[in-house]
Amino acid sequence: MINAILVDDEESARDVLENLLRRFCPEVVLLDKCNNVEQAVESIKEHSPNLVFLDIEMPNYAGYELVDFFTEIDFEIIFVTAYDQYAIKAFEVSAVDYLLKPIEIDRLKEAVSRVSSKFNKAQSKVRIEHLKETLSHSSIQSILATKNGNQYVVNFSDIIAIEAQESYSCIHTTDEKYIMSKNLKHFERLLSEQLNFIRSHKSWIINVSFIKYYSKSDLTVKLESDLLAKLSKYKKSEFEALLIQ
Repeated sequence: MINAILVDDEESARDVLENLLRRFCPEVVLLDKCNNVEQAVESIKEHSPNLVFLDIEMPNYAGYELVDFFTEIDFEIIFVTAYDQYAIKAFEVSAVDYLLKPIEIDRLKEAVSRVSSKFNKAQSKVRIEHLKETLSHSSIQSILATKNGNQYVVNFSDIIAIEAQESYSCIHTTDEKYIMSKNLKHFERLLSEQLNFIRSHKSWIINVSFIKYYSKSDLTVKLESDLLAKLSKYKKSEFEALLIQ
């Protein structure tokens, strides 16, 4: 069983989520419903939940500021938010779970199923701090990547290229490589506003800032760190136009 509390300043939203949990997630035991961050802090200290459903937009404190009231985060958080494209990207680059309002039943089940007994307190802290940093800017500048069980902030400006490897992606940076369980389409969407990046091939996204030379005959692009990326003939004109800029 998963002991949980939910935090939302709108009574109707609290009631809707409570009903959905009761009907579709019987493994979740709802211990309390709170209407602001301050109340949630007291409830968490009293009930010690495994999971907190946390609205991100509330008066006085934003939902993610909840973590500032604790020296150690020993509960998982699923953020709940109204649709906002930038916020969604912020959740995704920070590897933080979220639900969009109105909440879809399948998405709720999926989020609850990921709540694990092997919760990593240190990683949760890193993820939330990265989320706060990302939401404080007008554009996304970095992503969280995992290597050897640890999480690292990777600045977009340090990414040389992202290479598809079956259902995974390899992020090549100036000093490290990270394997992530996301496909290239995921990163193409996250990087859509980054002018230096282009999907040069079905298997490659490259940062044109790191190009060393480009072969028109072979349709290959030599990058820093001796990376050799491919260029699709369908992307050739777009690629060359970007180089001119």
